Amino acid sequence: MSAVPSLTGRQAGQDIQPDKALRRDMPLVPASSIAGRALVIVIAIMTFLACLTAGGAILVAGASQDWRGEVSREVTIQIKPAPGQDIDAAVAKAVETARKAPGVGDVRALSRQESEQLLEPWLGNGLDLTELPIPRLIVVRMQDLKTPDIAALREALAAQAPGANLDDHRLWLSRLDTMADAIVIFASLLFLLMISAMTMAVGFATRGAMAGNREIIEVLHFVGAADSYISRQFQTHFLRLGLRGGLLGGALAALFFAGASALSAWWTNSVGGEEIGALFGAFSLGGKGYAAILCVAIAIAFLTGAMSRIIVFRHLRRLQ
Repeated sequence: MSAVPSLTGRQAGQDIQPDKALRRDMPLVPASSIAGRALVIVIAIMTFLACLTAGGAILVAGASQDWRGEVSREVTIQIKPAPGQDIDAAVAKAVETARKAPGVGDVRALSRQESEQLLEPWLGNGLDLTELPIPRLIVVRMQDLKTPDIAALREALAAQAPGANLDDHRLWLSRLDTMADAIVIFASLLFLLMISAMTMAVGFATRGAMAGNREIIEVLHFVGAADSYISRQFQTHFLRLGLRGGLLGGALAALFFAGASALSAWWTNSVGGEEIGALFGAFSLGGKGYAAILCVAIAIAFLTGAMSRIIVFRHLRRLQ
C-alpha cells in the first residue's frame, strides 16, 4: 500500500492563494440577491408609471396647443332674427363684410338647417324649430394662427353690419388653458409622488444591505478605509440596479406609447374614440417624447445611486 503524498508548503500555498484572492476581490455588496432583484422590479414599475405620467403630460400639453390654435383661429358671427328683418340679407351682408376685412382667410355661413342641428344635443331630435327665432351663424377662419386681427373684423362689422355679434371664443380659450394647465400640474405632482415613493424604497434597500454587511463596514471604517470608498461600493451597486430597473420600465413605457399610437387610428372610429383623440391627439410622442422617457429612466438610475451614497455617508459619519 503506497502512502498518500503530502502537500508541500508551496503546493498548499498554491491551492489556498486563489481562494484568498477570490475573497479579496469579492464586492462589499453582493452583486445578485433576492432583495436586489426585488428592488429592480420596484424601480421598473415606478419608472414605468413615472414615464406614463410624463408622457401623458407631454401629450396633453401638445394637444392643448392644437386646441388653442384651432379655437383662436376660428371666430363666429351671430345674426339674431328681429321683427321685420330679412335674415338672409343680413347674413349675406355680414359675410361680404367679413370677407373684405383684413386677416380673414375663409368665411362660411351656416344654413338654418345646420344651425338647428347644433341644438339637437340639447333639445333632442325630431323637434319642429321653424317657429323659434334661431340665430344664424357665420364661421370665420383667420389667416394668422398666433395673433389673428380680430379688432379689424369687429370694427368692419360694427360699421357695415350693426346687427352682427362677433364671438372670438375667449371664454372657451380660457377654459381650455385652465384644463390643460390643471392636467399638467396634476401629472407633475403624481410624478413627484412616484419619485418620492421610489426614493423611499431605495432607502430601505440601502439600509437593509448595510445591515447585512454591518460588521464588514465597521471593520473597514475603523481600520482606516475612506468613507468615499465604502459609499462608492454601495453607489455602484445601486446604480447598476437603478439602470436595470429604469431602462426596463422606460422600455415598457415606450412600447406602450408606440402600441397606443399604432392603435389610435382604430379606436378613433369607436364609441368615445373621438373624445380621446381630441384630448390626447394621436398618442404620438415623437422623438422628443421618447427622449424624455430615456432621460427619466437614466435620471432615476442616478438618483438611486446618489440616494444610497448619501445614506451610507450619514451612517459612516455616525460611527466616528
